[in-house]
Amino acid sequence: MAKIILKYKDAIIQETVLDKGIVAIGRRPDNNIIIDNQAVSGHHAIVEAQWDQLFVEDLKSLNGTYLNGQRINRAELFNKDVLLIGVHALEIVFDKDRLGDPMATAARGRSMSETVVFTPDEQKKILLAANKAIPDVLGGFLVIQGSSAHQNYVFKEKVSSIGKEKGSVIRLSGFFAPKQAALVNRRKEGYFITPTGNKTIKVNGEAIHHRYDLKDGDIVDIGRLKLQFYIKETHMK
Repeated sequence: MAKIILKYKDAIIQETVLDKGIVAIGRRPDNNIIIDNQAVSGHHAIVEAQWDQLFVEDLKSLNGTYLNGQRINRAELFNKDVLLIGVHALEIVFDKDRLGDPMATAARGRSMSETVVFTPDEQKKILLAANKAIPDVLGGFLVIQGSSAHQNYVFKEKVSSIGKEKGSVIRLSGFFAPKQAALVNRRKEGYFITPTGNKTIKVNGEAIHHRYDLKDGDIVDIGRLKLQFYIKETHMK
């Protein structure tokens, strides 16, 4: 029997036993697992049991469903896999372990129905993710314009949010500030920022609408705040 553990950072929010064919995940109250977060679609994804196999399927959500760091449409799940939906992690407990090497795992994280052709850049990122000896990049933002609780924010989590909602690393203020304006992802190869609200986000004066890979010294404008991204150091796991 499978179990899904919903977490926010290190806190366990809910444990769901997969005792039915399908578990629905989303923001609306008719889901089996409800994630009350603006980055999550009303009906975001499902986890489905088929005989001795377990599958996850994204329901054409706005911000996507990620399996072990790879965005997927539909993929098979195994024990200890981690789904990322918004800023919440869903750990899979299942009596079927994954077999194979990290490269196969990375490829499996894509849609099961699509042909995967890795570019040289993608191959480099996969190898970086698979090599546990490579240090993690550690960075953050300096507030260079606007009012904020702190001047310096170090982003240590793998996924952090910027917005008005409680739990955001950088809390936005003001009546028109969105609950969530952006997600910042931390990976071994660096950080990237993705807009998630209706607020215009600019990097170095240019509006961004999709994922942007942050570089040391980038200037990010979100609402009334002007932030400068920096790389602090590398951190060995």
